[in-house]
Amino acid sequence: MSIRLEEVIGKRLAGDQSQRVIWWKGTWWDAEKVEQKTEECASILREAGFQPGSRLAAFLPNSPLVLLLSMAAWRLGGTFAPLNPRGGVEWILRILDHLDPFAVVVGEEMTPLEEAIRGAGIPVVAAPSDGVPPAFTGKRDRIGQDPDIAVIFATSGTTGAPKAVPLTHENLYDNTKGVHETIEGFDKGRVLMNVLPNFHSFGYTVCSVLPLLWGLPEALLPGFMPLKNLFEGLRDSGTGILIAVPTMLPFILGAASKGEKLPSELRYILTGGGKLDPLLEKRFRDQLGVITYEGYGLTECSPVVSCNPSDALRKTGTVGPALPSYTVEVRGEDGHPVPPGQDGVLWLKGPSVAGGYFRDPELSAERFHDGWIDTGDMVRVDEDGYISILDRVSDMIIVGGFNVYPQEVETVIKEIPGVKEAVVVGVSNPVSGEVPMAFVIKEETADLESNTIISYCKEKMAHFKVPRKVKFVTELPLSAVGKVLKRKLREQMVRE
Repeated sequence: MSIRLEEVIGKRLAGDQSQRVIWWKGTWWDAEKVEQKTEECASILREAGFQPGSRLAAFLPNSPLVLLLSMAAWRLGGTFAPLNPRGGVEWILRILDHLDPFAVVVGEEMTPLEEAIRGAGIPVVAAPSDGVPPAFTGKRDRIGQDPDIAVIFATSGTTGAPKAVPLTHENLYDNTKGVHETIEGFDKGRVLMNVLPNFHSFGYTVCSVLPLLWGLPEALLPGFMPLKNLFEGLRDSGTGILIAVPTMLPFILGAASKGEKLPSELRYILTGGGKLDPLLEKRFRDQLGVITYEGYGLTECSPVVSCNPSDALRKTGTVGPALPSYTVEVRGEDGHPVPPGQDGVLWLKGPSVAGGYFRDPELSAERFHDGWIDTGDMVRVDEDGYISILDRVSDMIIVGGFNVYPQEVETVIKEIPGVKEAVVVGVSNPVSGEVPMAFVIKEETADLESNTIISYCKEKMAHFKVPRKVKFVTELPLSAVGKVLKRKLREQMVRE
């Protein structure tokens, strides 16, 4: 019997109609209210012509409506596709053309986007963040319907072409079950803060769907900034676990050092989407009494692959072991497994892994093979199964034939007093092919020079890994979910 998310969620909520489900703008919504609003949304979709397999796209801030529309679409056998409203009109219209949605829901403050979508001939309707959409009529002439697909995520491809990952009900159920049952802090009843963008798989699966399935009340905020709202939301909701990306942590630590108070219930911060600085983790533990640990994932895996399972079992510098349902292999350039402890590319198989990309058999054939996915990440796995991410294969720098993993160099630079953030990319060089270059953000009071950083690196690592140039910057280009866009830095160096 196949798993349906709306059935699992519905059964859990029906068990106690008074249980807290969603915190929004200072008020808790109980299960009865969530059920009522979900059914209202389902009724509107049904009257609009929504069918099994229909795809409902949405450009919305984090809000109750994201959850309500997801559950409503599933009740009718359809698919929900949360998308980035800041992707730019050209990209938005391309991804909508690729997804071929039944209709699009946008936030009430997104009038220019609404007009652009309507101008492209796609049914679109604006709705309040905590209400329901008005009556509308969707498209009826679509093909390729699959009622097993629960959600479709659009991801950032390297070529600029639309890339979309369809995930089934089983994918999301397996992934959230693995996180809930194996990672410390995801206890039933503990309040989870939902602040990461829900158009990203990490924010949607772990922050939105997991709490609904496994009984964690979730506190909803439209976004991470302003920090004052974040701290007020954490305190008012009594948040016990915060899901974050590493770039958020210095802001939280800085605000706390200036007097903002975290709630006493906050015991855990789980990070993903980038490397967690061990020194930052130590400061959270020592100064705030919060356990911060690191996980790893990718959209094609629903998305969580691994995480340090608990404070007692953590290995600092690793992203922990894979969740129990994965089969893990580390393969060399020839595609064959390498001996334990050797570097190679991570391959994964299991019920959290997507079946391929949406309407893209060529790209699917590049990454997916007989149930396995080639993650494209260079890793090392120790004797206990703990994974160390060395780098994206695409980010690896080759200096005179030697492989340089930027994360290794970044970790060394961040050890230097006065360094707030460091990112290393490869730039072309006529002699060695590429050389490392570091972009560094200094602490406000730091008196650092390029030579200081280069000299420190020379003492700590092989000569070919040492950055040839250091550029001090005040900010780094970030994606909507807080990842550093190394591609943008490389493009900047080419222009200069």
